Amino acid sequence: MPHRHGLVREGIYSGAVGATVIAVWFLIVDTVAGHPFYTPRILGRGLISVLGMATMPDTAMTEVLGYTLVHYAAFAIVGIIVVAVVHQADRTPGILAGLLVMFVMFMVGFYGAAAFLSESPLGGLAWYQIFIANLLASASMGWFIWKRHPRLTGQINTALEGRDA
Repeated sequence: MPHRHGLVREGIYSGAVGATVIAVWFLIVDTVAGHPFYTPRILGRGLISVLGMATMPDTAMTEVLGYTLVHYAAFAIVGIIVVAVVHQADRTPGILAGLLVMFVMFMVGFYGAAAFLSESPLGGLAWYQIFIANLLASASMGWFIWKRHPRLTGQINTALEGRDA
């Protein structure tokens, strides 16, 4: 039986799952490397400098918390968009093919940005660590949504076969 849920709430939950998986992944990677919270610190420092928030205290806590808030907010937005598409698939299964294309484009763009930033202080983040983090987050968000939408398998098959519902 399908779950009764709101699009926004489900999207926020889905985004929180993905954001948490990435946060835990980088906590493990950073701790094994001997410098816990390195990744959110460096990303938080970059975020603060890009946003021109020079009045904020330049502390590890500020950098980690600032980045974490933005990280979870971004994932909540992505989660809401993905869940909206999945909900629309009840009426238009073909939209799932578009979601797949959007996902691939987003990943290619993200890795392009990672390569571009390799010459910056963010270059210490290895591309393969980012790749694994994104795979883990995508898989966990996909699993979360899949469990809540049991008809999704049939809708994806319909979309990929190019048939109408």
